[in-house]
Amino acid sequence: MVPHILVLNAGSSSIKFAVFAATLPLRRTLQGMISGIGMTPAFVAGNAQGQLPGTLPPGPLNHETALAWLFDWLDAGRHAQPLLGAGHRVVHGGEQYDAPLVINTQNLASLDALAPLAPLHQPHNLAAIKALRKLRPELAQVACFDTAFHRSQPAVAQTLALPPALTRGGLLRYGFHGLSYEFIAGALPDALGAGAEGRVIVAHLGNGASLCAMRGRKSIATTMGFSTLDGLVMGTRCGSIDPGVLFYLMREKNMSADAVEDLLYRRSGLLGLSEISNDMRTLLEAKDPRAQAAIEQFVYRAALETGALAAALEGIDALVFTGGIGEHAAPVRAMICEKLAWLGITLDASANAGHAPRISTAASRVSVCIIPTDEEAVIAAHTHRLLRAPS
Repeated sequence: MVPHILVLNAGSSSIKFAVFAATLPLRRTLQGMISGIGMTPAFVAGNAQGQLPGTLPPGPLNHETALAWLFDWLDAGRHAQPLLGAGHRVVHGGEQYDAPLVINTQNLASLDALAPLAPLHQPHNLAAIKALRKLRPELAQVACFDTAFHRSQPAVAQTLALPPALTRGGLLRYGFHGLSYEFIAGALPDALGAGAEGRVIVAHLGNGASLCAMRGRKSIATTMGFSTLDGLVMGTRCGSIDPGVLFYLMREKNMSADAVEDLLYRRSGLLGLSEISNDMRTLLEAKDPRAQAAIEQFVYRAALETGALAAALEGIDALVFTGGIGEHAAPVRAMICEKLAWLGITLDASANAGHAPRISTAASRVSVCIIPTDEEAVIAAHTHRLLRAPS
């Protein structure tokens, strides 16, 4: 039988999964999600033929019990396949890990030590790895890092204006969404031809949002920094904020560090601005002026940061939209491009409304494209390469 690769993206309350046949070219055969971990769980899965049934056990699940059930489900029925290994999205690789790696006891401990750098993501990513080590100790596992793609940046782009002792202690601009940007970098030649090697800004816009400036399809600068809070306005995250605001909240409003963290990560961004929703689709449909104000702030910050990255690149040849908002929200793309007309961007309104691969006019000095991202495919490819599956 053909070996397969299991791809896992574990968050605090969900585990997204996909299965790929481990022969070249890699082919996705199944995908799905267990949501509501720790609460009321739900399951959805499907393949090319449609939705696949599955009934979760009653009561709350944790990562280990959810994965145990998933393996039982995978082992049953027509989707049962031998597994070559499992590939994981791991948000933080720190300075040490600039490429995917096969998990062992030593490097898992070092990834655990990075949890303070990404407290809302890293522990949940690693929980799935630890659970699999207990459930299937013979199964090889690969960690793929969201920070790794940005290690190509020059030192000036990675360094914070802090004393060197703090920099040596790990206080750096790491950048995130690297697996998405890696996929887009690989897709640029098909979209832009020779222009793929030029000055490209990629806008990964979704509930989490960031921009990445690329030259030669390598990261030169990005809007996320030490944490996933930095840069753009996001679904529930604030984006860049004056650190003085944090001192004010703690001293004058008597907020604890945990309360400030909750505010900035979970109650700000589009949700905090609108007091309606963190979902751009909902806000675009709403007539409430608060929704419009939230969208305007999202667009303003995206355009502002695009200008900053254009300065880092000393110009721009192409702008690429990806992510849930970037791929599907034509009005948001139009508003951003309108604010960037000074860069020489001219949008084709019809192409944009139809979500065409290229949405700029022939006269536009900057090519504007939509490229759907696929982080799971990147993880599967790295897992296949590291585990040396027969092709």
